Amino acid sequence: MKLKIVKDNNPIMRKKSLPVSLPLSVEDKNTLDEMLNYLKLSQDEEYSKKHNLRPGVGIAAIQIGLLKRMFVVYYETDNGIVQYQLVNPKIIEYSVRKCALKDGEGCLSVDGDHPGYSHRYYKIRMEAYDALSGRDVILTARGFDAIVLQHEYDHLDGLFFYDRIDKNKPNQILMNEELL
Repeated sequence: MKLKIVKDNNPIMRKKSLPVSLPLSVEDKNTLDEMLNYLKLSQDEEYSKKHNLRPGVGIAAIQIGLLKRMFVVYYETDNGIVQYQLVNPKIIEYSVRKCALKDGEGCLSVDGDHPGYSHRYYKIRMEAYDALSGRDVILTARGFDAIVLQHEYDHLDGLFFYDRIDKNKPNQILMNEELL
């Protein structure tokens, strides 16, 4: 595994990623495949322990030093596997209702502790090119799925989950917000 995760103290992480040309280049598709493989291996207990990898459910291109508007998501749920290789994603709709993870969010690029709630939309619709299926998609996501997509999407605009935590009231639950 040759991907190296860029940490949040690196100035590149605060930059806005640039649109990716379609059709995808072989290089970009290979990068997305490597990112997906990295996530899968990071969730393999034996492999991640041996190679000192933190388990992740998503990774944006900027997290490996590429200023490209693309990210990969991979995790298992009771309903099966959730996996995407999204290119040029755009949130086109979101709910008034909010949500946050009760134990807080984590990030492969963030080593420090950032207690508090990262306020997110409970439901979103996102359009993108999915390199895994090879077609344009419109995804509707709720709850945890929506949080994961928004977390990775934020990276494309130079934002971190802790930017969404209210510094003065980190544990305040918003009106219309559900803790997951």
